[in-house]
Order: sequence, then C-alpha cells, then structure tokens
Amino acid sequence: MRSLLLVILILISCACGTTPSGPRAYVSNERDGTVTVIDINTNQVISTIDVGARPRGIRTSPDGKLIYVALSFSTQQTPGTINKIAAISGDTGKVVAEYDAGTDPEQFAVSSDGLHLYISNEDAGTASVVDTNTRQVVSTLTVGIEPEGVTISPEGRWVYVTAETSNSVSVIDTQTNQVAATFMVGARPRDVAFSPDGTRAYVTAELGRCLSVVDTKTHSVIETIALPRGDGVKPMGVVVSKDGKKIYVANGRANSVSVLDGISYRPLSIIAVGQRVWGLAITPNGKNIYAANGLSNDVSVIDTQTDSVVTTVKAGDGPWGIAITSAAK
Repeated sequence: MRSLLLVILILISCACGTTPSGPRAYVSNERDGTVTVIDINTNQVISTIDVGARPRGIRTSPDGKLIYVALSFSTQQTPGTINKIAAISGDTGKVVAEYDAGTDPEQFAVSSDGLHLYISNEDAGTASVVDTNTRQVVSTLTVGIEPEGVTISPEGRWVYVTAETSNSVSVIDTQTNQVAATFMVGARPRDVAFSPDGTRAYVTAELGRCLSVVDTKTHSVIETIALPRGDGVKPMGVVVSKDGKKIYVANGRANSVSVLDGISYRPLSIIAVGQRVWGLAITPNGKNIYAANGLSNDVSVIDTQTDSVVTTVKAGDGPWGIAITSAAK
C-alpha cells in the first residue's frame, strides 16, 4: 500500500510539473508589455510572459527553440526604453537573452541559418543587422523612411523591408548584407508575405488600400490589386496559404480579413474578426490562421478550409504580432 501511494504521488508530481507540449502561438501585446502563449491544439492560453517593454515584432528561430520579440519604447503600462530583441525559451517560457537592435525596433526577420537578425528601426530610417552569436549590431543599412515590415524570402536570400512614409520597399541581400534594390509600392506599406516558391511577394499598403504583387527575380511590381473600400479598410498583415492558392490580408480597423485567389488575385471572401486586426500567422500544417486583434484584445482563429472563424482566444492588452512554432522544443 505504501509503495502504491508513493507511485501515485510521483505521478501527480510529474503531471503538475509538466509544461504543455505541442504547437504554440506567441502573441505580442504592445500595450501591457506581455506575450500570450496559446496551445494551438486546444486554443487555450497556457501562460503569459512579461517582457518589460513594448513588444511588437515577433518571430521564431529556425529550430523553434527560441521566440524572438522586438522591444522598443515604453507605454503607460510599460515605462522605460529598452530597444532590444529579447529571446524567450520555448522550454521554460523565460527571457534567456537580449540582443542589440538599434533604435525603436519594430519588426524583424531571422536568417535561415539563425545567425542574423534583420531589424527595422522605425525612427531612424535604417535596418540593423545583428549577429546572434555576439548579440551585437554588425551593420546598419539605410532604407526608406519609417521602416516597418520585415520578411525574409523562403530560400533565405532576400529580406524585404517596407517603409511607411517613402512608400518603398528595400531589398537586402543576405549574402552581402547590403541593400540590393529599392522599389515603390502603394501608400504606407505595412507588411510583406512571399509565395511558397519564393517567386512572388505581396506587399500591403494601408493608405493605398491595395496589395502590390512583386516579381522577386526583378524586384519589381507587376500588378496592383485594389482591396475592399469599406469603412476602416487599412491593409496591415498578410500571409499566404501553404499551397499558395490563397492570400489573406488583415484589414485593420475594418475588423476583417480579405481572402484573395493566389493565382488570379480575385477576391474570394471577407472574414469578420475582432477589432483592428493587425498581425497574421499561419500554422505549420496550414489549417489555421491566427489574427491579432489590437483593440478587442483577442485572437481570431480562422479555419483555412472554410475561411471562417472557429474560435476566439483572449490575449493581453493590444495584440500586435503572432509567431507560431511547430512544437515545443
């Protein structure tokens, strides 16, 4: 009896100390300085991580072991200025490292080998290149005015950096860490997504209310797609389905996500989501898209088969961006 009781106590202890495993979504909440962690198998919040400053851009390392988040100036809830990229351990949920990031880091991309971070410095009109081994800035590149969105191409060769005020996209060659090209897009570009084969890039324009289709071989716009003109439509985040057949665009204060055909670019549907939808992220299996709703303080989970919201998950104050890992490491 005593040995049986001991076994039961050990099992209970193990169960209580086990961190839920499996794929997770990490949501940066810019107003309260936290990251919400969601188990995407159950769509339940499993933890909230205090990062101590204003978090916006959020990405994962190539191996999924780290979740990087850009921390910039303070808000009323998060006093102080940090200007760093923080690394959160996927194992412990703790901040385990901080990296120099230049001033006012907003969004960033991680190189395919995990050795460099490419960061937009919104107030300086620059992009910082950071060595993840030394944790220091190794290059500062002049890009457009008020750079924001940063996305790396699937093969890891090109980093596209959008610039809100100059209505341009700067192209960084990761082989040289230099700006290789610049091209114009719609007014106030916000975000970039690449097609799965890397031949096309899609750039949202908040004030232009359009989506620029870019030939990545020539780094030039080949088509401009007008988006719905309803009240509050201000295109923000963008993602592409895993098969490249659909493009999803967050419509900002219109509280919706537009779905476009990935071949013809014709509109397919509009999905109602939470208030002021901003960042989007797609799950590794392509079955769901998570949408950060910055004013309703929640995340809409979209089924990509039906293009409808299947559930809503409460987040922190001011959800901005989302990064998804394939599994806890």
